[in-house]
Amino acid sequence: MGVVNVTPDSFSDGGLYASTNKAVQHAQRLIDDGVDILDIGGESTRPGSESVNEAEELNRVIPVIQALSDTNVAVSIDTSKPEVMRQAIKAGATMVNDVNALRAPGAIEAVKEECHVLVCLMHMQGEPRRMQKNPQYTDVVADVMDFLRQRLTIMQAAGITKERLIIDPGFGFGKTLDHNLELLRNLDRFLCLDVPILVGISRKSMLGTITGNAVDHRRYESIAAALLAVINGAKIIRVHDVKATKDALAVYVAVNDVV
Repeated sequence: MGVVNVTPDSFSDGGLYASTNKAVQHAQRLIDDGVDILDIGGESTRPGSESVNEAEELNRVIPVIQALSDTNVAVSIDTSKPEVMRQAIKAGATMVNDVNALRAPGAIEAVKEECHVLVCLMHMQGEPRRMQKNPQYTDVVADVMDFLRQRLTIMQAAGITKERLIIDPGFGFGKTLDHNLELLRNLDRFLCLDVPILVGISRKSMLGTITGNAVDHRRYESIAAALLAVINGAKIIRVHDVKATKDALAVYVAVNDVV
């Protein structure tokens, strides 16, 4: 999964692809690099970020999704707003990637009847503006797993089949470095939930804390983290550096004779 942030303030590439043309050009580069899913986002969820109104988010993402709808690559909408979900699906998105795990009023209804649309439920403690103020857990792995298990149960009770569901433990979303490392070490424990695991760890501050590198110099540690996530059970890796990550994974696949 390649990241396409149509935003002025995302933590890694905010402003670089804020126009429709630049976002589509970037998406095409990711397609050329072999991306499988394009994740289009119109609202930054970095720590400390402010929310964007619905109209502005729609103005940012819908033209990009429409421009990419005739490619052979799946398009995901990264949003927590039900109306943005609806309009994105109409424009051609086949996946909803929600950091709020469809907790907003009306979010479940927005995707419930769209049987062809996949849904990724992510764990986040708090909300983006304050989530890193002092996150605490009794047991981060158990707590995150319990939350995701509950959301999966709620989705299925609402009529969203298990085959449509994906989970994301939410690296960096209300977690300290130690919390993030504990989740990565124990990612395989989430396999018991019996749905694919998505991991978004690319260029995040936890990696900068480990290496001391600025956000635009975290390619190598991002690739290492992505590989570790796959080894521990992740099926989808949300990344900025598509080709470099795919090349690293190709070596792992060849050596271990896995698909």
